[in-house]
Amino acid sequence: MYIPPYFAEVRPEELSRIIHDHPLGMLVTHGPGGLDADHIPFEFDAEARRLTAHVARANPLWQRCAEGSEVMVVFRGAEGYVSPNWYPSKHEAHRQVPTWNYEVVHAHGVLTVRDDERFVRGLVGRLTRRHEASQPRPWKMSDAAPGYVDELLRAIVGIEIALTSLTGKRKLSQNKEARDRLGAAEGLEAVDNAALARAMRQAG
Repeated sequence: MYIPPYFAEVRPEELSRIIHDHPLGMLVTHGPGGLDADHIPFEFDAEARRLTAHVARANPLWQRCAEGSEVMVVFRGAEGYVSPNWYPSKHEAHRQVPTWNYEVVHAHGVLTVRDDERFVRGLVGRLTRRHEASQPRPWKMSDAAPGYVDELLRAIVGIEIALTSLTGKRKLSQNKEARDRLGAAEGLEAVDNAALARAMRQAG
């Protein structure tokens, strides 16, 4: 990934935030058939430097990738199109062009398959508690019919990625004048992209 210095994000808390807020990762693998990508919600343990997830047993990913395979997971944060019309300086010198701003983390690591009912049950329970927390009446695994969850757990396989590096990039118009960056943030708010606008305001 090309990262000009002013777009580099190295703060562990920011890398963790992007992964936590946008847990649907794109898992990139390289097997006998070449490159492939799977889109999977991950659990991130920053202290243990570990990603965990599960895939359908029918998904060939867990059999295609040899134990210890090097993989990459891409987490995309806030993103959106930026019009040059939002930059105050554009209307003075007409020297601005369109761009796309975004936040992204590339997580590199080593894959281990966890075909283990206890591991998968614990993972599914934690993911459920986290993502149901905002619901008025959070769904629990125990809400399902007896035996139903057991049946579904047998149909999935756990994966674990021991992280070797996290590389972050936040392209938020840091290379522009402050008035242009803030003008673009206002433009994004006007088109209902509050998440990217907020990130750009905080990048100053």
